[in-house]
Amino acid sequence: MNSLQLTALRTIWIKECTRFLRIWIQTLVPPAITMSLYFVIFGNLIGSRIGQMGGFSYMEFIVPGLIMMAVITSAYANVSSSFFSAKFQRNVEELLVAPVSNWIIILGYVGGGVTRGLLVGALVTMVSLFFVDLQIHNPLMLLLTLVLTATLFAAAGLVNAVFAKTFDDISMIPTFVLTPLTYLGGVFYSLALLPEFWQWVSKANPIVYMVNGFRYGFLGVSDVGIGTSVAVLIGFNVLLFGLAWNLINRGVGIRS
Repeated sequence: MNSLQLTALRTIWIKECTRFLRIWIQTLVPPAITMSLYFVIFGNLIGSRIGQMGGFSYMEFIVPGLIMMAVITSAYANVSSSFFSAKFQRNVEELLVAPVSNWIIILGYVGGGVTRGLLVGALVTMVSLFFVDLQIHNPLMLLLTLVLTATLFAAAGLVNAVFAKTFDDISMIPTFVLTPLTYLGGVFYSLALLPEFWQWVSKANPIVYMVNGFRYGFLGVSDVGIGTSVAVLIGFNVLLFGLAWNLINRGVGIRS
């Protein structure tokens, strides 16, 4: 990667970060407020009746999943809305005719989504400290899962934006696909509570591996193998980055 490509990558990334930081009250604060309500309702009110789960208090158990849920939605929403806006306003064409490779365009947009996801994750983590004393069992696994998940959903948001034809199309995937998969991804319960058949069905949900990998980083417990979690994350990242490159290289949804 030469200096021209690095400059282009840095410029796109800074533009993406400036975009969501300029309206931080809309992009960073709402997830923290939403997760605070989850902590109060599910952690304090309902959790006190549930007791322990996986050898930890219910609040400790759900905190990693709630942090991951905020990271997923923020990283996805940032790239899908930003790239579609660029496509809708026709200024993405300026990138396509510039001497910049498609990989740089993808990395720039994904980098902005990852940055927003990590900032939201940090804010939610700080909010959670008001409700529970967090412990970190494996910092490396925690950071690896966090970054890979944010990268994965930022790339997924880019793919969604490429195919989207209207602003309504941007919200369809989060509403009808992402939200159900997240709530059924083991955020609020352990897979061990499910009948054996539904445990196997749940393991077809990729978010299960992200939530459990992240939970292992905090608590040292997981419903699935840690190696499997990392392999699933890497595999989906490779798949989505390859798909995004192929779509942009062919000009799908971009070149009329």
